[in-house]
Amino acid sequence: MNTEKFWSIIQDCHDASGDDMYRKDQLIKAAIGRLSGEDAETFYTIFNQMMDAAYAWGLWGAAYLINWGCGDDAFADFRASLISRGHAAYERAIANPDSLADEDIDPDAWFHEGFQYAVTDGVKVALGARPKRATPPPASPAGNPWTEATVQNDFPNLARRWGVGSAGV
Repeated sequence: MNTEKFWSIIQDCHDASGDDMYRKDQLIKAAIGRLSGEDAETFYTIFNQMMDAAYAWGLWGAAYLINWGCGDDAFADFRASLISRGHAAYERAIANPDSLADEDIDPDAWFHEGFQYAVTDGVKVALGARPKRATPPPASPAGNPWTEATVQNDFPNLARRWGVGSAGV
């Protein structure tokens, strides 16, 4: 298992799901469950690395605008759902969170709670036990913090798209 294979599995599940997040949960759990224990554990490590890399103020600001608010748990759901969309979508959003204004976003799908649990469940099937993280998650988001007063200016395209600013958040 390497990063390329990780993204290939993610993309295959995304493509086969028809953008149905519950179906995607089933597909990723089954795909990981078919891996060897070693590959499943590496998949889990890569997944956590991607979650950690997305733990950034910029992406959190985007999630905040899209959802008209976004706490810790919702941001974890958002990051996992972003990963579930594939490598290209993930990299685009990491590089420029405001570019999410151009995406066809269904907030229910983008803030879906189950994907990270499906990954863990799939690894549990392959290993026979709950996986352990190789490294602890970051203590705080990377990048420059935003505030409720500045977030609309930091992400003008998202603010325009989601109607934030005129109605307030």
